[in-house]
Amino acid sequence: MKFRGKSFFKKVFFICLAAIILVALFVVGINAYMINYTRKFIYRDISQVPARYVAIVPGARVYSDNVISFVFRDRIAGGMDLLERGTVQKVLVSGDHGRKNYDEVNAARIYIKKMYNVDESLIFMDHAGFSTYETMYRARDVFCVKDAVIVTQRFHLYRSLYIARKLGLNAVAYEAPEINGFHPLLKAKWEQREMLARVKTFFLVMFKVKPTYLGSQIPITGDGHATWD
Repeated sequence: MKFRGKSFFKKVFFICLAAIILVALFVVGINAYMINYTRKFIYRDISQVPARYVAIVPGARVYSDNVISFVFRDRIAGGMDLLERGTVQKVLVSGDHGRKNYDEVNAARIYIKKMYNVDESLIFMDHAGFSTYETMYRARDVFCVKDAVIVTQRFHLYRSLYIARKLGLNAVAYEAPEINGFHPLLKAKWEQREMLARVKTFFLVMFKVKPTYLGSQIPITGDGHATWD
């Protein structure tokens, strides 16, 4: 067997290093592009948010029918605040209801009924919002949304808004208020995960991937009770 000298392993090392650098630059580039593309449509001051017909509230983790995560709670609070101010006329709450033992949307429904005195006909539930991409796609194709305010945390706003606008929605975003605040280390963890999620989103949008479910249209201009179960 012919011995491969140091020069061979040196070449392999530099090839691997170059590949890692190229991948890192690609990830950073996609993130920079997505953030730059959306930043001008993001609002932190609720009084500055332009009027749109619907607020889209992406789902987040729940622990039971009666306990939702602080992340989801803050998103819901932002959506309800926009509705109360008249900035939006309807609220579309999306989430994962693909399993019998895990149900984000009905946990949200229970929470809204408990915490807010609101006309239920104004609140729509998307039971098949299994991902941010599917939430925005279904908002357009199932709920016939044309313009929206997306309500979520800062780290999630860029990706959500990128999807919505690339799908043709006249969308802006409102940064959900932090009612209790989140630990900086937790936020850093979210940001790290989000960097890769943005790359995945870039390709989902590029290849126009279909969501898991579409189904019959339920126009957002109608009665939200049609989506409550």
